[in-house]
Amino acid sequence: MQLLLNLDVDDLDKAIAFYTSAFDLRVGRHFGEWAELVGGTSPIYLLPKPGGTPVASTTLDARNYARHWTPLHLDFVVDDIELAIQRALQAGATQERDITLHTYGKLALMSDPFGHGFCFIQFIGRGYDELPARPSNN
Repeated sequence: MQLLLNLDVDDLDKAIAFYTSAFDLRVGRHFGEWAELVGGTSPIYLLPKPGGTPVASTTLDARNYARHWTPLHLDFVVDDIELAIQRALQAGATQERDITLHTYGKLALMSDPFGHGFCFIQFIGRGYDELPARPSNN
């Protein structure tokens, strides 16, 4: 199964500029009204949707491109977290917390210019395999 990531943005050109400058991504295909970014493990599709428009017919929520919370965010695994942060900041990201050190590595909480949260992770040692495994309930 292939995973495709879709991000709502309010300005396609601004989003392309941010994501290609902040990360090692490039435009794969430009479909006129929306664009595909490639260079990661899964393509990211930037979908322009005006702020204030309904997010779905089943809710009264509207799109808001100020910093917002969502239960889903992107994690970018990097070799040099400090360099990745600097590159993202220069492209327009916001660093929301100082780098924290965990058993698995370093973590930086960030947000893009469209209000989406994302993280940089620099694995140390065996990454998540450094954490003790819990028995599964299966």
